[in-house]
Amino acid sequence: MERDDVIEYSLHTHHSEEEGKKIRKKIYFVTFLLSAITAVEVVIGILWGRSTVHGFWWETIKWFYIALTIVKAAYIVLVFMHLGDERKNLKLMILVPYLVFMLYLIFILLKEANAVGSVWATHV
Repeated sequence: MERDDVIEYSLHTHHSEEEGKKIRKKIYFVTFLLSAITAVEVVIGILWGRSTVHGFWWETIKWFYIALTIVKAAYIVLVFMHLGDERKNLKLMILVPYLVFMLYLIFILLKEANAVGSVWATHV
């Protein structure tokens, strides 16, 4: 039995060709941007792996990865959750606590990793 109260919204999209071009352009831009950031992360991981970089530069690479990951996550939230179309105050109200929480988790992660690493270094 076919229901008459269900509307198939994908069949009722009415927009002009100009709007369609604008939407496709935005999709291509988002795809390119996220792919480019991921490619930069992969290239850095290939060129400067853990065995080739030590000390200050390894710390810098780790923080660079963290920053790129946060940028990608924020951009995904802005685009795919349609937060980018909202007012600036609403964006900040949602993104700033998220950013603070993520930085707190990263801080705890790095501090605990350093503590565990120093314990392992003394027992080896």
